[in-house]
Amino acid sequence: MESLPAPQRRFHAIHSHLLPPSTDHPPHSHLHANLTAGEFAHGQGYSVVLPEKLHTGKWDVHRSARSPFKLVSRFADHPQIGTLHDNFVRSVEVFRDYKFLGTRNRVDGTVGEYKWMTYGEAATAREAIGSGLRFHGLEKGACVGLYFINRPEWLIVDYACSAYSFISVPLYDTLAGPDAVKYAVNHAGVQAVFCAPQTLSTMLTFVSEIPSVQLIVVVGGMDEHLPSLPSTSRVKLISYLKLISQGRSNLQPFCPPKSEDVATICYTSGTTGTPKGVVLTHGNFIANAAGFCHAVTFYPSDIYISYLPLAHIYERTNQIISVYYGVAIGFYQGDNLKLMDDLVALRPTLFCSVPRLYNRIYAGIANSVKTSGTLRERLFQTAYSSKKQSIMSGSNGSPIWDRLVFNKIKEKLGGRVRFMGSGASPLSPDVMDFLRVCFGCQVIEGYGMTETSCAMSMMDEGDNLSGHVGSPNPACEIKLVDVPEMNYTSEDQPHPRGEICVRGPIVFQGYYKDEIQTKEVIDDDGWLHTGDIGLWLPGGQLKIIDRKKNIFKLAQGEYIAPEKVENVYAKCEFVAQSFVYGDSFNSCLVAIVVVDPDVLKAWAASAGIKYEDLTQLCNDPRARTAVLASMDALGKEAQLRGFEFAKAVTLVLEPFTLENGLLTPTFKIKRPQAKEHFAKAVSTMYSELSDAVPAKL
Repeated sequence: MESLPAPQRRFHAIHSHLLPPSTDHPPHSHLHANLTAGEFAHGQGYSVVLPEKLHTGKWDVHRSARSPFKLVSRFADHPQIGTLHDNFVRSVEVFRDYKFLGTRNRVDGTVGEYKWMTYGEAATAREAIGSGLRFHGLEKGACVGLYFINRPEWLIVDYACSAYSFISVPLYDTLAGPDAVKYAVNHAGVQAVFCAPQTLSTMLTFVSEIPSVQLIVVVGGMDEHLPSLPSTSRVKLISYLKLISQGRSNLQPFCPPKSEDVATICYTSGTTGTPKGVVLTHGNFIANAAGFCHAVTFYPSDIYISYLPLAHIYERTNQIISVYYGVAIGFYQGDNLKLMDDLVALRPTLFCSVPRLYNRIYAGIANSVKTSGTLRERLFQTAYSSKKQSIMSGSNGSPIWDRLVFNKIKEKLGGRVRFMGSGASPLSPDVMDFLRVCFGCQVIEGYGMTETSCAMSMMDEGDNLSGHVGSPNPACEIKLVDVPEMNYTSEDQPHPRGEICVRGPIVFQGYYKDEIQTKEVIDDDGWLHTGDIGLWLPGGQLKIIDRKKNIFKLAQGEYIAPEKVENVYAKCEFVAQSFVYGDSFNSCLVAIVVVDPDVLKAWAASAGIKYEDLTQLCNDPRARTAVLASMDALGKEAQLRGFEFAKAVTLVLEPFTLENGLLTPTFKIKRPQAKEHFAKAVSTMYSELSDAVPAKL
């Protein structure tokens, strides 16, 4: 097809997307047809239940109703795609002249409208980069580091690695600082590193301590501006443009990988310990993307905004899927504070994010409504209630509400978003419903981890129930394993509960050079133990309810899952972030709250409280009381149990960030570090609570 003239290629691409689905598999029919698979599987709506072993064992293994008797490992329409290289080659053939990679950043440092590189142009650049690496002596299986934020060159380098059977190793400071980058480079034996001028300066501080590195390529830098290395250095330092030039002058044939070959080693930080290298094959990635494509369809007319870190599996898999469908990918400027401006300029149709940002959108809109005046607030509430009821009954509701209320909200994300995805941590049902109503589009939540190549479950189209993470990805099977110490069992009524375990072609190959930790999470039958606690809803959807590792016990024996409580408090208008703490020496919880300064100042003004600065206001007992009362109200609304309520709060202004070591790269709280950081405040709160309780004679 690559040899066809451009107009015919475009016609073929459009024609393939206009063809009706095969009559053998009408839309949604799989959800009903598989219910009759009586003697082999028991249907539960969106998933089916099978026995783990054919002749013995309990019926406790769930698979997607979309593919109950065979785990998906390839794209249904293109089973010949077995690697990331195959995926890109096919998309270049079909979408050669389509927009692919867009950026607003200019060479002179200014920002303008989006300028685009086509799929064909990206393919040419990828061949030059791969040939350039071969020119510098890299052989099949060599590890290549990517140490810069999202930009078109990231994907070009990654696809060059796939084309020439190199192994990509994403690197990022937020893993655990520069020391973690140095550890990953040495642990993986990285031979070439692509970096930006900003990260080059960090690399040069430990360049003598990474002996495997032979080549450093600076993306966005000019050769004449690069620092000179000592003449005795074994490392070559060149610009990205020079590498492309060298590659073009020395083009090498592709060295395509096999499906079972390693595609990447992704280092994860977790909340403690040394980074672990998650080994993922090309087959892992293709299986996960193929499973996703059973549930969701994108189109070449779609536009995706890339701002979530490409070093993380969530964004990386999103882009593999986008490439499969010929989607245009626009990159943000590189500054999260300017993301809203990028959204307005790009006007994407696909938007994926994490609950942390969705919670901010929710709080911002809710606060705007609350301060808009009585009439506007009533109009919003009427429109919201009416449209939500319509969505729950399967319709979109009256278009008048969009014209009067919701179109203005949609414009905040550019006005054209038709699909929203959420991952990385649980999204509150209230926020999920809010997004569906206000943005009037499909909103799905998925659940996954680096070790499962991204999503192991996702919501199905047409499922309007919120508060769960959907049915299993068709490329895996899931079961719940009893956790007796937490009183979770598969016999629990009305919902079976237990630790979520997953098996299938999406599961990683193991931790690089770490057989011990690999055996700790993958059992002899191939099940990956996630450490998360889930339950099965009657419709066959999975709901995350707890975390096996992060639980702690209070003095009277009650188990606490702090993330559950923090997710409730996240909806409080005062709360930007919170850290809930408890231990077996105390009978109640306390909380550190990062306050929203604007909300706190507005409250102080309405209460007539004067203060010199925000620090003084945070320490004011009246402010702590007001914040705790608001948190209590949300706790009651969420039906928290009595011992799950925080009994005291400390208000702080400094956010939990990657830079101060209190967040992981996926924006989860590093609990041991937070405990140490706030030890004095926690001790003070417990001391004050103890003093407030009269001694018993």
